[in-house]
Amino acid sequence: MKMFRSGEFINRENPTPGSVYKEELLTDLDAQGLSGVFGLVVPGGKGGDYHYHEEGEHVIIIISGEGTEIVNGEEVPIKAGDVLFVPAGEKHTTVNTSDRDLRYLGFRTCTPGKRDMVKCT
Repeated sequence: MKMFRSGEFINRENPTPGSVYKEELLTDLDAQGLSGVFGLVVPGGKGGDYHYHEEGEHVIIIISGEGTEIVNGEEVPIKAGDVLFVPAGEKHTTVNTSDRDLRYLGFRTCTPGKRDMVKCT
């Protein structure tokens, strides 16, 4: 078992000041069907490209800050405490629209060894 305490991520210094930062969470645990990431999105930044996953489903837990999740072209306000479920095939990205860092923990089902992210134009 591995426990993640959100407070440890909320208070962590950004190792890439002024830039978006992502850290894989489960690679050293040899997880077989799940990937995890800690994401830190700086003010005005995006958590990644607008994309979808062919097979993987996401759970994104906003642990601090606020912003917008763009889902299939719709802007949805998000803030600390929100838990998002993003089904496979749903286009999405996280945007920080505030003046503070937005931090999240994200977990995604996956097939080991297969990347299923597809960037959208």
